[in-house]
Amino acid sequence: MKITGGIVTYNNSKTIERCIRSVLEETSRKNSGFDYDFKLYVYDNGSTDETVEIIEREFPEVTLIKDTKNRGFGAGHNAIIKRVSSEYHFVINPDIYIDMDSIGALTEYMTTNPKVGLITPKILNNDGTEQYLPKYCPTVRYVFVSKLPGFHFLRRRYTRQAEELNEPTDIEFCTGCFFGARTIYLKRLRGFSNRYFMYCEDSDLSRRVREGRKKIVFYPYATAYHNWQRDNTGNLKGIYRFIRSLLVYFKKWGWEF
Repeated sequence: MKITGGIVTYNNSKTIERCIRSVLEETSRKNSGFDYDFKLYVYDNGSTDETVEIIEREFPEVTLIKDTKNRGFGAGHNAIIKRVSSEYHFVINPDIYIDMDSIGALTEYMTTNPKVGLITPKILNNDGTEQYLPKYCPTVRYVFVSKLPGFHFLRRRYTRQAEELNEPTDIEFCTGCFFGARTIYLKRLRGFSNRYFMYCEDSDLSRRVREGRKKIVFYPYATAYHNWQRDNTGNLKGIYRFIRSLLVYFKKWGWEF
């Protein structure tokens, strides 16, 4: 069984070493009991910090693809997906790290459930609390109205915080920070839509998967830690990209309330 992983980086020197080291260590241990060969690819979007130097120095076994310009999250992953020839492929954020063989566990589930299009583990904060990412698809009510005073209950409904998702569950939305799929299926979908530079590309992919009558599964028996930063609210450029992606998404899929 050949499995590949892909990470897209842009100035991630603070998190990339921990991310790569944890993935390589846990996939070599194979504590899930599932036997496979794993290869990791990193696509760097023209980092100006020490990201590339860290990868080249610490991880010579990683296939590093260096670009001179930032082409965005989806474009970077699509470039990796085109290159790989594995049976299963994982999309991994550079701020993810794992302490178990989540990749083996998720792949094993996919091998026995052919209707699964995408699969994602339980995503945790650094302190072990859960990030509620098996959300519903974005709507005007969930994305905009939920931020207004008196409507924060919609955010809890959107992120399904009150639900106990303690077993493999079909969900609407698959987070782009960590998920797996059959490589041939990702190639058939042509990866992420090139309409998005950053943000909402995972929502769009989720809609296309479900439109094709494949399942998206939340698998809580496997976990990953996400050192999440709210980049979309941290600066004007990030806010602009976030809003622009939302508009592209709603224009394509409809302004559902």
